[in-house]
Amino acid sequence: MNSIEFTALLVLSTATSFSPGPNTTLSTALAANLGLKRSLRFVMAVPAGWGLLFCICAGGVGALVVALPPLRMAIKALGVGYMLWLALKLWRSGTLSQVNAAQLKVTFWQGVMLQFLNIKAWMLALTVVAGWIAGHTDAWSRFAIILPVMLCFGFFSNLSYALIGSLLRAWLEGPNHTGKRLRWFNRFMALVLVVTAAWMTTF
Repeated sequence: MNSIEFTALLVLSTATSFSPGPNTTLSTALAANLGLKRSLRFVMAVPAGWGLLFCICAGGVGALVVALPPLRMAIKALGVGYMLWLALKLWRSGTLSQVNAAQLKVTFWQGVMLQFLNIKAWMLALTVVAGWIAGHTDAWSRFAIILPVMLCFGFFSNLSYALIGSLLRAWLEGPNHTGKRLRWFNRFMALVLVVTAAWMTTF
């Protein structure tokens, strides 16, 4: 892989990883409600899940998503449904104590599986495979370079959003721990998830 190709990969990784999406939205919301430590399981799940997805696409299985429209539609439907369910949980969350009582959280394995329901994640994996790996004689050496790069971007982008959420945590709870700010923040993040879910249907 030459320097131009690697630079293009870095640009793509930055644009796709740090732009708002379902993963970064959830990282922010989870850290704001539950704290940075309890959001780390999801932050780590994102690159782990996408890494597995990338391996599948590099192995050729991902081409089925492109070749079979019903499969692609099923992924979209499941992903959109899951995100709308998470949005509903966020919308109903109020004070920090209420959030904890409702157990607003996403487990590590739920975070991993979310990547397989995210049609955007599929398209990114297929794009990287098609543009940087497929058809090259050094495909496996390229794979060995690309995978850790993408995993690092996935981890640090979500960690950055989680840090922002955790820094807002005390302010969002508001004076006298009324939680009004947090309630409106959660509702805003829920709307962001709804809009993201709608956007995912365009892929």
